[in-house]
Amino acid sequence: MDLPVYCVIEKINNNRNYRIQKIGMDVHSTNYTLCAMEPVLGAEDRIYGEIQVAPDYKAIVAFIASIKMKLGLSDKYSFECGYEAGCLGYTLYNQLTSAGIKCVILAPTTMLTQRGKRIKTDRRDARLIAQCLCYGGYNPVYIPTGEDDAVKEYLRMRDDHKLTLKKLKQQIGAFALRHGHQYTGTKWTDKHIAWLRKLELDPIYQETLNEYMASYDEQEAKILRFNKRIEEIAAQSSYKENIGKLCCFLGIRTHTALSLIVESGDFTRFAKGNIYGAYLGLAPGEHSSADDVNRLGISKAGNTHLRRLLIEAANGICKGRIGHKSKELCARQKEQSADVIAYADKANIRLRSRYYKMIRHGKKKNVAIAAVARELACFIWGMMTGNISVVSRAGSSVPAASQG
Repeated sequence: MDLPVYCVIEKINNNRNYRIQKIGMDVHSTNYTLCAMEPVLGAEDRIYGEIQVAPDYKAIVAFIASIKMKLGLSDKYSFECGYEAGCLGYTLYNQLTSAGIKCVILAPTTMLTQRGKRIKTDRRDARLIAQCLCYGGYNPVYIPTGEDDAVKEYLRMRDDHKLTLKKLKQQIGAFALRHGHQYTGTKWTDKHIAWLRKLELDPIYQETLNEYMASYDEQEAKILRFNKRIEEIAAQSSYKENIGKLCCFLGIRTHTALSLIVESGDFTRFAKGNIYGAYLGLAPGEHSSADDVNRLGISKAGNTHLRRLLIEAANGICKGRIGHKSKELCARQKEQSADVIAYADKANIRLRSRYYKMIRHGKKKNVAIAAVARELACFIWGMMTGNISVVSRAGSSVPAASQG
C-alpha cells in the first residue's frame, strides 16, 4: 500500500516518546472488529491488538483500557478511533465522544485502498481503517447537530412516504389498464381521480380498486400533514433566514431548501462551489491519456439524497422562458435583500441559458440537466457562504460561485 509517511509524536510518561495510537473499527450490527495501531517511520506499523467484540461502545472503552495497561500509558493519554460511515450512523460516534474518546467517521469514497486484488475480511478492513487514521488517508464525515439530524430524519421519512405514494399510483394505473380502462388526459389531477372513483368493475375487482384508493387517500393525507409540519420547522429562527435565501432560486422550495441546510451543515467547510458540487457527486469524471480524451458521467459519490433533490430542482429550472419570473417566485423573493435577489436572478438566467445552449449544441437532455444541477450547487454554496458577487476583470459584477 502506498501511503504518505507522517504522524504526530507526543511526549509522555517519563520522557518516553509514543506515537498517537489509532484504533480502526470495522463495525456491524452484530459485532465490532478493532485494530490498535502505532505508525512507525520507515518501518512496519506496530499492531498492539486485534480483537472482535460485542456491538457495544463499552467493549471499545475496555479495549482501550487494556491497551493502556499493556503499554503502561497514563490515563491522560488519548486514543483516536475511526469507522466507516454506514448503518450505525452517528450513534457510536456520540457514545464514544460522550465517554471522552476522540472518534471520527471516515467517508468511504475518500479512503486510501490497497492496490491489486483485495481479500476482504473484517480484520483486514479494521487494519485498513487504522492505517488511514495513522497517515491521514481519508476525509471525515461532517457530524450534524442533534437538531439538524432530527430534522434530516423527518425529511427523509417524508420522502420515503412520497416514494410509497409514487409506487401506489403506478399500481393503481396498472390495475386499471389491465382491466381495460385507460385515462387519456393528465394523470393524477382531480379529474383523473374522479374518473378512477367512478369506474364500475366486477365485485372483487371493485373491492380491490376501493382498497387501492383508500391507501392512496391515506398516503395523500399523510404527506399533506408532513408538508405542513415541515413548513412549521422551516419557520424556526435557526432556519428561516437561510431557507428564504435558497427559495429565491428557481426549482427550490421549502422542503429542498431545508434538506440542503440540515444535510450539508457548515457550507464554509467547502473552499469553493465546485468542491461542494463534487461532494454531492455531481462532478463529471475524465479518463484521458495522451491524445485520447474520454469524458465520463458524474461520479455519483457523496450524498445521494441531496443529489436527487438538486436534479429535481434542475428539472424545474430547465423549463420556461429565460428571464421570466412567476408570481410564486416573486412572492418567495419578496422579503429578501436586493443583493440576494440580484444574485438569485443572475443564477436563474444563467442556468436556463446554459441549458438551452447545451440542448442546441446536441447535448442529451439528462446530461444538460445534470450540468445545470452541478452549477446550481455552486450557486447554493455562494448564497450560503455570502460569496454572492465578485468583480470581474472587466469590472462587471458576476456570481462568485460560477467562477469555480
